Amino acid sequence: MPPPLPSKSFLDDLDAIEVLAWTPTRRASDLESNLAEIYRRAANARFGEYDVKAVARAAPELMYRLFDLRIALRQRITDFEAKGLMTLGVAQQLRDVFRVLRYVSDMLGEIAVGNDRLRQGEAPARAFTGFNHNTLVNAAFYNGGDVRFRSGDVLLVRGHAHNSAAIARIGDVDSQFSHVGIVHVDADNKFWLVESLIEDGAVISPLAAALEHGIVRAVLYRHRDGELAGRAAELIATYVARSSTEAGRRILYDFTMRLDDAPNLFCSKLVRLAYDKGSQGKYKIPTYPTRIQMRNRDFLDRIGVETDSTFAPADIDLESSFDLVAEWQDYRETSNIRLQDFTMDKVFAWMDEHGLRFVETPTIRLVATFGKWSATFSNNARQLLGSVLPRVPPNMRAKTIATVAMLHRTAEPIYNELQELERRTIQSTGVPMHGLEILEYLEGIRRREQNYIGYLQPQREERKRPADAPATA
Repeated sequence: MPPPLPSKSFLDDLDAIEVLAWTPTRRASDLESNLAEIYRRAANARFGEYDVKAVARAAPELMYRLFDLRIALRQRITDFEAKGLMTLGVAQQLRDVFRVLRYVSDMLGEIAVGNDRLRQGEAPARAFTGFNHNTLVNAAFYNGGDVRFRSGDVLLVRGHAHNSAAIARIGDVDSQFSHVGIVHVDADNKFWLVESLIEDGAVISPLAAALEHGIVRAVLYRHRDGELAGRAAELIATYVARSSTEAGRRILYDFTMRLDDAPNLFCSKLVRLAYDKGSQGKYKIPTYPTRIQMRNRDFLDRIGVETDSTFAPADIDLESSFDLVAEWQDYRETSNIRLQDFTMDKVFAWMDEHGLRFVETPTIRLVATFGKWSATFSNNARQLLGSVLPRVPPNMRAKTIATVAMLHRTAEPIYNELQELERRTIQSTGVPMHGLEILEYLEGIRRREQNYIGYLQPQREERKRPADAPATA
């Protein structure tokens, strides 16, 4: 019988990571260095070098050790702040550590369930349900049963669309979340989610329905001041409900991503407004906002972003006044969103490093200009829009519609190619691809396509492809 894991294994690295996480530091530079080492050790974990069956047996314990490690690091943020250690560098390293530890945990979960995938026609699971350790619960909130929601809880989620991956990666630090909402429990003890959606603007939906809406990852955060959280939820629910009445003004989605007093709201801005109202202006989040620093502004201008600093859903990860209560992921789909994440990383990197930009075709212009009347389109144009947005909001610019459509159609063939490579890798090794392998393969696609990747093309070179045939080979 082989040993559970090789002597120099991830278990050894995990021991070292836990020591680093608890090592006292007096200088921000030392803390940043420790966090960078945690990231390096976690990112270099290659499960293909271990006994796969042993990894599968050990996965539940390892996943909880990784989860508890993140809980412990989050709990130390209060101390870091008190000692003046929460510099921009430390905040960025913490984001990186949280992200890579989630990826490692996902891969362990995938190996534990035998790398099963969601089958064609099979209904996705409801968030915070399922077996195989889909739900990880903070020991401080564990009650032996289902996760219990409270008014004012903040729910971070990630869907499976390419647009979700793009939203999650638009800031200076890659994120794994594309949406956030706030839970409201009304006087009749009914549970709702107050949120702002691209298609519908600010809405109030039954929480149960929201948890069944194509979610792959979800995290529940709870503010430590329960009274403040309850007021925040009550006030924002009343505010949004009033906007949907005949006398109210509909609250549309805010594509600018600005944190100003404009009435339109994007998802994180709605949560910010809730806690602003609940605290009478004394508590404003985020403490550590996401910076938007793409050198190639063409994409940001196209989708309507008008700021270089915003509140991204994952910024809650660094809010010391919130506790991480529970985290859920569907291991049948986490591999897919990981491939989407890495694809979008490269798409944005190609824009900045190689000067690529989206070039519209006649079909894209048609979809963009007449998107709100898509029922009159040809089948090709209608399918193109329907695969990207179920409904086009009234304040979505034609240029934004075009860009979202081009982003989806550029990423989809790359994603399909990666999925096939992932399938072959798992078949031969029993484990998913390592992130470095994915990134290397993506660079190979760029070289193979000579910088003409879907709708992405160089800015100054003569175009070599027919305008209406932008598919990646």
